[in-house]
Amino acid sequence: MTVQDAAWIDLGPLDAFPARGARTLRTEHGCVAVFRTGADEVFALDDRCPHAGGPLSEGIVHGRSVTCPLHNWVFDLETGAARGADEGRVATHPCRVEGGRVLIDAARLVRR
Repeated sequence: MTVQDAAWIDLGPLDAFPARGARTLRTEHGCVAVFRTGADEVFALDDRCPHAGGPLSEGIVHGRSVTCPLHNWVFDLETGAARGADEGRVATHPCRVEGGRVLIDAARLVRR
């Protein structure tokens, strides 16, 4: 393991994350939603819609987007930007799948 690899936290096997769904990760700075798309890509965003504070982890995942369960704002999972006429952004956190395991950048979680 290199020093760079030490900054990544293993969140578990990809199969533990629901396809087209999310799991939440509680941190000292708030919750992070880790999403799995239908194509088995993973993305991590702050789990709070900037519009009304809705839990994005309970939203509908479609393609590479998630729709807030409260007011239907749609966020790009890669950039965190709201799509369409809505304005707003949610912080993103680097994550990846390696060897069938979901990893998230711990250094980024600490710096936020």
